[in-house]
Amino acid sequence: MKQIHSYWAYIAVLILIVAFINAVMGMAKKRSFTDKDLRISLFTLIVMHIQLLIGLGWYFMSPWFKALKDVGVSAAMKDAQLRLFSIEHPTMMILAIVFITIGWSKHKKKTTDESKFKTIMIFYGIGLFFVLTRMPWKQWLNL
Repeated sequence: MKQIHSYWAYIAVLILIVAFINAVMGMAKKRSFTDKDLRISLFTLIVMHIQLLIGLGWYFMSPWFKALKDVGVSAAMKDAQLRLFSIEHPTMMILAIVFITIGWSKHKKKTTDESKFKTIMIFYGIGLFFVLTRMPWKQWLNL
């Protein structure tokens, strides 16, 4: 499960970066919000939600969750690695997906192309920031 979560993360991060850059470029070039832009944003939403489901499955099977249950939250907060894997990473990834979902929902209500791109750019950008700041880079890159 850990390997699936880690390998799917490559796809998730890549498509999130693509969606964010697409929104930035759409804003900068004042393009029309086309079906292609809609599909990129929707595919990102779907991939991120799949990653969330895989991640939640792995989290409750992981040694980090067991360690958190064994030592408690206050002790986990004193251990940087345990805190990252059992509290910070899951919390920030859930928040990232919440922001991406909000961005998707809000962009559908916008009437101008610029406001659609701007909404995707802001909310997917916040999600991307959260993902990049709490990614366990050492473990992820050393599969």
